[in-house]
Amino acid sequence: MRLACQEQLLPGASLEAKWKFAVEAGFDAIELRGRGDFHFRDRLPELRRARENGVVMPTVCVEMPHFFAAFDAELRRDAIDQLKSQLSVMAEIGGRGAMTPASWGMFSRRLPPFEPPRSPEEDREVLLAGLAELGEHARAEGVQIYLEPLNRYEDHMVNRLDQAIDLVDEVGVDSVRVVADTYHMNIEEDDPVTALLNSVPHLGHVQVSESNRFQPGTGHLDWSALLGALSAGGYDGYLAVECRLRGEPEQAVASVPTFLRRQR
Repeated sequence: MRLACQEQLLPGASLEAKWKFAVEAGFDAIELRGRGDFHFRDRLPELRRARENGVVMPTVCVEMPHFFAAFDAELRRDAIDQLKSQLSVMAEIGGRGAMTPASWGMFSRRLPPFEPPRSPEEDREVLLAGLAELGEHARAEGVQIYLEPLNRYEDHMVNRLDQAIDLVDEVGVDSVRVVADTYHMNIEEDDPVTALLNSVPHLGHVQVSESNRFQPGTGHLDWSALLGALSAGGYDGYLAVECRLRGEPEQAVASVPTFLRRQR
């Protein structure tokens, strides 16, 4: 089991300091965060130096105000350009890829006004076009783009793993893969363990947090079953901790590797 921790959860003023804490706690890598306005590209000197100093940084999780399936065409274009830049940065530092949802906080069918301004057919057209363009760029760079389903209150288009897999299959590019996030799965999947097992052939990345969005071990998820499904399916990627923290922050972060490895 290879564990990563998102950089904002780790103490330290530099990636090297965060890496020291991460390794001592039992993590194997740091997951980066990629803000918009080409901020991630501007971090290249810092990221190159960290890589030279032994910091392992396999993935970046986008943290942008809009995403590649936005309603507005200009915002979609900007999000795709930002993601292409992030994919290129990850290729330069020897990473595996970048992950993104279709959107975040843009619309929910569970909240007023309930009906989005774009039809499901139009949503699908936008999703496929964006994933195809991003997938070709990722392929050319030798990395992958990962599509993350979010829960129904955060996105109206891609909520379950099977929905993401359907899109990825239609795009048909090996560089486009799926992210499984245990928090969103807890809300959306009828049977999270079976859904995870069935999705392994399409999985490029997994993010972990509890049913309550805090660190693993503070909620009611069946971690033995979830990790067992990944193992049984032959998943060989990272588990990246993306969560809020309950308790003293450093102790909370440091508790995760021991807890998860105890569930195997």
